[in-house]
Amino acid sequence: MPREGHFITRTGWLRAATLGANDGIVSTGSLLVGVVAAGMDRSGILLAGLAGLTAGAFSMAAGEYVSVSAQADVQNADLERERIALEEDAEYELQELAEGLEARGVSATLAMQVAHEMTEHDALDAHAREELGLTDLSGSRPLEAALASAFAFAIGAGLPLLSVILAPTVWRSLAVVAVSHLALILLGAVGARLGGTPVWPAILRVVFWGALAMAVTAAVGRLFGVML
Repeated sequence: MPREGHFITRTGWLRAATLGANDGIVSTGSLLVGVVAAGMDRSGILLAGLAGLTAGAFSMAAGEYVSVSAQADVQNADLERERIALEEDAEYELQELAEGLEARGVSATLAMQVAHEMTEHDALDAHAREELGLTDLSGSRPLEAALASAFAFAIGAGLPLLSVILAPTVWRSLAVVAVSHLALILLGAVGARLGGTPVWPAILRVVFWGALAMAVTAAVGRLFGVML
């Protein structure tokens, strides 16, 4: 195990989970702020929140599964093209592999020797790594991404929804905004820690865009509430 403690192995599910949680907090928080500002009663607010949570979680799962599957299809198609090329013109592919190693700073003689050894070990894997940039770490996992995104969305959406349930009527808007912002701060911090990145830039990023979304939605809700 590397002593550096790399976090790159987490990028697949961490990206999906961060996106899901952020979307859950922001979309549900914004929705609730909007309907509260429009003057909707408690049962209507809860119904809107639950509908948003359910629809959002399934939408995130479907979206992640479809998008990551599409990525996997492209990767598999490129691998198949590379496999056919290796069968049809192995010498050209060997030279191409050696030239790629040279471009990365390996001397011509050594590059050809390394290319030979890599080809003998696993030609397709060598070309997948050197030409296509594909490794085991970059492989697409549609189901993992879908589950991580849906689960994180449900948790993220549940926090502002819970604040509506527990807060008194006069404090609903403030409670949703406060809980949503606290959730975004926690998301930024946890995501940064799990990814081994600086905490404050991550927090500021998610809080800024979340606050902007909720402010715009509240304005729209108040506008339509007045118009109605």
